[in-house]
Amino acid sequence: MPKALKVGITGLPQAGKTDILLRVIGMLESEGIKVGGMVTEAILEGGKRVGFNIMDWETKEKDIMAHKDIETETSRLRVEDYGVNVEAIDRIGVPAIMRAIEEADVIVIDEIGRMEVLSPNFVEAVKETFDMDKPLIITLHKKSRNPLLQDIRRRDDVRILEVTPINQSILPYKIVKLVKEELDNLGMLDKIER
Repeated sequence: MPKALKVGITGLPQAGKTDILLRVIGMLESEGIKVGGMVTEAILEGGKRVGFNIMDWETKEKDIMAHKDIETETSRLRVEDYGVNVEAIDRIGVPAIMRAIEEADVIVIDEIGRMEVLSPNFVEAVKETFDMDKPLIITLHKKSRNPLLQDIRRRDDVRILEVTPINQSILPYKIVKLVKEELDNLGMLDKIER
């Protein structure tokens, strides 16, 4: 089994998981560490969340992954009030993850949640990242009972960190320290820093 560190960031909805991940990515990239994978971002209208975009971190290509206005006719797949666009997950998220497996120093996946796991291709791509011997940072839906999320939570090689109001400001620094130590253990840090 690959030994590389896997960090899972979890917390209640709107706890700041993605914000923390974006801060971690910025800190790693500022030190020359190549980060790849996919991130999600809330779509806000009038200050209210109405959907989510999915974005390839490297290319910045994005599309609407879920939206309250996606009608049932175009998406039979719904999570709460959102129609889910699985095609966007397959077209943007999956290739972003696969490219990160090949090219990045650190793989990020935001988020492994109830919407994303509706794509079988996404589930397979996530499973493949766990076979890689490179650091992986994921955000996880806290309460989902999806089999993939339950398997991830049970793994011995995943360190799950929960976002709370108390640790929100320090957590990015802790994660960056863990990732840099892992890159150093894997002999990758010297190559990156030169």
